[in-house]
Amino acid sequence: MVNGDEDGGEAGAAQERGAPPMSADPGKPRGVLRPAFERGAFEHRREAPSAPLRALVEHYWYVSWDMRGLPAQRQETLPHPNVQMVFEAGAGRIYGVQTERFVRLLEGRDQVFGVKFRAGGFYPFLGAPVSTLADRALPVDEVFGAGAATLAGRILGAADMAARVAIAEDFLLARLPAVDSEVARVGALVAAIAADHGVTAVAQLTAGAGLDKRALQRLFQKYVGIGPKWVIQRYRLHEAVARVQEGGVVAWTELALALGYFDQAHFIRDFRRLVGSTPSEYARSLA
Repeated sequence: MVNGDEDGGEAGAAQERGAPPMSADPGKPRGVLRPAFERGAFEHRREAPSAPLRALVEHYWYVSWDMRGLPAQRQETLPHPNVQMVFEAGAGRIYGVQTERFVRLLEGRDQVFGVKFRAGGFYPFLGAPVSTLADRALPVDEVFGAGAATLAGRILGAADMAARVAIAEDFLLARLPAVDSEVARVGALVAAIAADHGVTAVAQLTAGAGLDKRALQRLFQKYVGIGPKWVIQRYRLHEAVARVQEGGVVAWTELALALGYFDQAHFIRDFRRLVGSTPSEYARSLA
């Protein structure tokens, strides 16, 4: 899978609990560890869904590249807490929440089209706990039936982005599930975590959600596919990566505490485990 779906940060985040300001460029994609390719041609496009699907689908995305005659380029991302429907190499697959760093070498010439569902937005289509898809990928027809068998060929063979989106929209609209009020509830909670990096603990969500900690965990496992603690940590690490990418001097101890870590050592441990290097090593690699 190619992750061409990474979100921009949410503008206007609350500045409570003494949190430092958000990154300077809130529209910059979050989670992309290598923001630019040194050589070759690369295209990345996104389109919003139509109104009937807006509560369930975040956006459609498309990436293509041409690295012919050039060394392969390494793409690395920290995935978001979203289910993806991805079409590449003539096949379509449903990807649950991916908990580890995503790495892929882009080589030759190819293209990928994807549907990024909102956090919680895939549950009505699946009709089962989304946690059953975590770190897994299933053929699209295993979820949507035999009618999905030709979908990849039709989408990847379409002339342009508008045509690709139209095919995907028609497919999903024909299978539009009944309205589930919990989808909006879960989506709002995840959006709050993404927008306000002062949210560093599950306890900060429970009061607003009107649920105790255990009920909130069950809700996230069922609709998002992963627990709220993981979602918080992932978005806080997105913030840390964005800070490093901005350049300049970073006070690591202050950043670690602001992002909810007990100390700098725990922050560096998590950063290295997911990114593959310490924050200072990562900063040097970008430079």
